[in-house]
Amino acid sequence: MNFIIFDLEATCWQGRPPSMVQEIIEIGAVRMNRYGEVLGTFNRFVRPILNPTLSAFCRELTTIEQYEVDRSRTFPEVIEEFQDWAGIWEEDYLLCSWGNFDRKMLIQDCRLHDMDDEWAEAHINLKRQYQELRRLRRPKGLRSVVESEGFEFTGVHHRGISDAENLAKVFGKYLDEWWY
Repeated sequence: MNFIIFDLEATCWQGRPPSMVQEIIEIGAVRMNRYGEVLGTFNRFVRPILNPTLSAFCRELTTIEQYEVDRSRTFPEVIEEFQDWAGIWEEDYLLCSWGNFDRKMLIQDCRLHDMDDEWAEAHINLKRQYQELRRLRRPKGLRSVVESEGFEFTGVHHRGISDAENLAKVFGKYLDEWWY
């Protein structure tokens, strides 16, 4: 079993207008085996097609610059590379993210591009499981959890690869306690 601990960044706007559809602009992931060994990382920017110009709010929140998405490939190309890297079609896998937003965005973007989305159903919501595992009244943010577990939050918050690598620290600590 490979665990694909991943985080997505998406187009966003302050007080998002109802007509704006979010699209994935970054995929960051860590692949870990059942023993907690990191087998590799994946980090790609994605060029959005519906709203290709990032808002100032999005650029500030994610620190992703316009030129980074402009020179990137579109979702179908990047997601195919991600699936190959993750071994989606050849190995047992489980997608793991902090909340359901990331799974929903994968499904939404697959549908936007008329691609199969069933592969994204093999997913666990680590935020909800962590809340139950630690008997928390309310869910906590990723950075808060990483630091409360005794890890240093490294990289840039709200960047796909940094958030995935930090989440992998918590995932590895409780490797045998997640349920799926």
